[in-house]
Amino acid sequence: MINTWKKIWPSAVFILFLLVIWESSVTYWHIDAWMLPAPSAIVKEFFEYAPRLGTEVMATIQIALAGLAIGVVVGMSTATFLHLSSFLKKMVYPLIVLSQNIPLIALAPLLVMWLGLGMLPKLIVVALVCFFPVTVSMMDGFLQTDRTLLIYLKMAGASRWELFRKLEWPSALPSLFSGLKVSATYSVMGAVIAEWLGAEHGLGVIMTLASSSFRTDRVMLAILLIMCLSLCLFGLITFLEWLSSRWKQGGGRSHASTRD
Repeated sequence: MINTWKKIWPSAVFILFLLVIWESSVTYWHIDAWMLPAPSAIVKEFFEYAPRLGTEVMATIQIALAGLAIGVVVGMSTATFLHLSSFLKKMVYPLIVLSQNIPLIALAPLLVMWLGLGMLPKLIVVALVCFFPVTVSMMDGFLQTDRTLLIYLKMAGASRWELFRKLEWPSALPSLFSGLKVSATYSVMGAVIAEWLGAEHGLGVIMTLASSSFRTDRVMLAILLIMCLSLCLFGLITFLEWLSSRWKQGGGRSHASTRD
């Protein structure tokens, strides 16, 4: 706990300093609330709007988690197939990279036109946001495989599946978790963009309604909640990465004790 505090206290102090400057500036120059609300006004709005926030936050979390899960599964599967087939990689990988040049905000209305206003276009938006980081990071992770160990296992008669399961897959895990962290943080923003397509609840809906009525304090509150959700998902992936590393260490020790 002490070590964690030592790591975060400089950032915490700096954020507190910025909040003090922000609050003081708004008060001193009498800035209108619709233009820039003070931090205290945002906190006040949080407590006043709290009874409704639970429903809105849960709506965004559901879309973010479902879209993230779809994007991760499709991304990992795509990376695996492209790694196992050089022909598919040469054919498909350039298209994956090219697809990232399409603005999501421009693609989203097309999805609504094609698929309607249901949940499906929203999930596709979030999945598309999460797909690319997972795919690219996992493919890069496969390339980090120790070539010496790979040659040694081939000489020992290991099958293609054994090479993948025992060497290439573990080698790709660090890069995969890096991609998962990026996708986790993107998923919340993707969910908000998806809610702009048309939804009854969600932080994206709050932002749309609040901005149209010049409730800047409520818009700021929604932005703050989006940041908090992104940090929570980032922390969840970091925790899963820690569990994975502990499992690998435990597996290594058990194999060593078996050999002894």
